[in-house]
Amino acid sequence: MNIRRTVLATIAAFALGAPLVAAAQNDYPNRPIRMVVPFGPGTTTDIIARIYADAMSRPLGQTIVVENKSGAGGNIGSDLVAKSPADGYTIVMGTVGTHAINPGLYRKMPYDAMKDFAPVGFAGYTPTLLVVGGNSPFKSLADLKAQAAKNGGVSFASAGNGTSGHLAGELLKARLGGEMVHVPYKEGGLAMSDVMSGQAQFMFYHPAAVMPHIKSGKLRALGASSAKRASAAPDVPTIQEQGVKDFDLTAWFMLYAPAATPAPVLAKLRDAVAQAVTNPEVKARLAGQGLEVPLLKGDELTAFSRGEIAKWSELVKRSGAQVD
Repeated sequence: MNIRRTVLATIAAFALGAPLVAAAQNDYPNRPIRMVVPFGPGTTTDIIARIYADAMSRPLGQTIVVENKSGAGGNIGSDLVAKSPADGYTIVMGTVGTHAINPGLYRKMPYDAMKDFAPVGFAGYTPTLLVVGGNSPFKSLADLKAQAAKNGGVSFASAGNGTSGHLAGELLKARLGGEMVHVPYKEGGLAMSDVMSGQAQFMFYHPAAVMPHIKSGKLRALGASSAKRASAAPDVPTIQEQGVKDFDLTAWFMLYAPAATPAPVLAKLRDAVAQAVTNPEVKARLAGQGLEVPLLKGDELTAFSRGEIAKWSELVKRSGAQVD
């Protein structure tokens, strides 16, 4: 009798629960959404996240609150979202670092970049520019290659071990040959200052950060890291254009939700991203950050993520960078 009652109670609970879950999904969102930024305030990731939070809140009809949770190269904030309830109320602005570089860089990852997340929408990508100081003797990539082949070689700066700028430098070293010594800094601004002064010969960095200094003459751009020229710097030839094969690296940003987020909820979030990236005002704000935003959907997002993990993991392995 007790067993029969338990079975009946279970059936009743499922019968009542299913409509409630469906209703909750149809009613989504009925409260503010949290967008976690796994880096500090004022970073490029933070600025981009706030642009999207504002734009997506309109079609969703709810405020999107940006929350900074930095640390461990973005792993802390990303892990928080991976382990959050999969109800669409906690999402993360992931990056090439958190979802492609870190899986190969960190010996122990708190999350699986593919299995623990559902991609919501591609937020944009930016090529990095290879820059030298304004007074540098290097006027072209060929000049840099020639110096690297000499005794003493050249040094290149980055915002830290395992960053996209570091790995781009390692790939250039592998493609051009010669001696290129990596000099890691605590953050990109410090690295850029030393490139301007000539303490380091070159670095790869985002157009939004370097373009004002290029225009003022404090920096000179020798190449773009992407397969096509950067829209923020159309006069700068790509590294591939200058004869370096298979050089296509970009820093990118993508919104993710926890893996088990229901399909109807993901659909609403994805629609909000699509409306944001087709809004001329939003596109202009993103372009101001040097971002280009192709509209990727569903399976394209998953395929892109998988390809990026493979590409950057190989670069991390080649660089020898490792974080415990």
